[in-house]
Amino acid sequence: MKISDLIRLSTDNLRRRKGRTALTVIGVVVGTCAIVVMISLGIAMNKQTDAMLESYGDLTQIQIFNYGAGPDEPAMDEAMLQEIRGMDHVLAATPYYDAWELQAQYAAGKKDRYGAYAWNMYGIQSDAMEPMGFHLQSGNWIDPNASYGKDTIPILVGPNFVYEFHDNKRKPDSPKYQRYFGQTDASGNPVEPFFDIENEKISLFYTNDEGKEIKRYTLKVVGVLETDYAKGYFTEAGVVMDLKDVQKLVAEYKKANKVTNNGQNNNGYQEVYVKVDDIDNVVAVEDAIRELGFQEVHSMQQQREEMQGSVAKSQMILGGLAAISLLVAALNIMNTMTMAIYERTKEIGIMKVLGCDLWQIHAMFLLESGFIGFIGGTVGIVVSLGISFVLNHLTMIMAFFGQQVDMSWLSQMMGTWGEVGGEISIVPVWLILAALAFATLVGVLSGIAPAGRAVKISALEAIRHN
Repeated sequence: MKISDLIRLSTDNLRRRKGRTALTVIGVVVGTCAIVVMISLGIAMNKQTDAMLESYGDLTQIQIFNYGAGPDEPAMDEAMLQEIRGMDHVLAATPYYDAWELQAQYAAGKKDRYGAYAWNMYGIQSDAMEPMGFHLQSGNWIDPNASYGKDTIPILVGPNFVYEFHDNKRKPDSPKYQRYFGQTDASGNPVEPFFDIENEKISLFYTNDEGKEIKRYTLKVVGVLETDYAKGYFTEAGVVMDLKDVQKLVAEYKKANKVTNNGQNNNGYQEVYVKVDDIDNVVAVEDAIRELGFQEVHSMQQQREEMQGSVAKSQMILGGLAAISLLVAALNIMNTMTMAIYERTKEIGIMKVLGCDLWQIHAMFLLESGFIGFIGGTVGIVVSLGISFVLNHLTMIMAFFGQQVDMSWLSQMMGTWGEVGGEISIVPVWLILAALAFATLVGVLSGIAPAGRAVKISALEAIRHN
């Protein structure tokens, strides 16, 4: 017999016993559907976990803190930064240099009418900002090789940096002394800032202990950052300069005011941020950095693994219950195929007498059991997609009927934090293919024992069988 003949015989035999085949298929449908739905819930929960953690911080970012460096901890200098940048999977590494030592002020407007304190200013290596995941609302990145003019420093600002300025012609207790983001007038209209940050000339100056101005620089706003609190509050209302510019300002200020370190940490940069190319490589890079001698190395990976572990435990419990239903379906397939052999004993004997190879008889029954698994898996996947659609739109569906539904039970069941939002169930293509293959495999494996029994039947006894 040809393969096509075996397939035709198998499908004809299944159609002849529609009721029994349907009942057997239902068991596979239930098992497949249960497993797919449980896995889809876990996938969605992990996606929501990542989204929630990303709102707290970059999942592919590693922080190195060097505040209290011990005697055996290496210096976080430029040579060490270059070594970290050269590690596998590292896209960028840069200090976040907080210029808190610089007692300086910003000035804008005619005769320095508007002023602000330079308290939220950071130095970051300009060529690392884009790889680190910063984004611009407008303008351009700082070009470290460009010439912006004598005593002119290019800067990036947060979109609400302009609201840091106050009016020096007003008294501090005056309601017109400062304007705030989100402030409205008596008519409910937004109160605009004192000036346009991208078109106004801004300067930075610092004084000595007697209040005499020592040095003044012109600040050129080349770009406005998109607000990203995961990167830092300075993306909202602060200033970012190239690292070398900030270091120069701090050095000049200390020299002019004869400021010493006063026993503070001199072991290099105190905060360094490392960008990794993929979430899965964060742990490996963390370990490599610790091997250099740094102890205070942190990322969001630990929290992510803990939350995913909690989801995985819930999935294992619920998936185990689903697997039991698939096991029952496998036993049902085995029972169905065994009954089919007893009913078709004479048919098997005739096939042997006519010269059919044993492997063909064996393959025929395996095809039948495989078809049961395949059909059950296909229907189970379709049902799973329907359940997934209903879960993802349950709130909207219930709202259509004037009802409200609380999905917090799902979050508690999966062992995650916070509220359930977005997609509750995600069924990717790989899960569909894997479920279909698994259901078919279960069917084939369930038919091995009955098929082996069919092959062992004696041809003469089978022909005499009624």
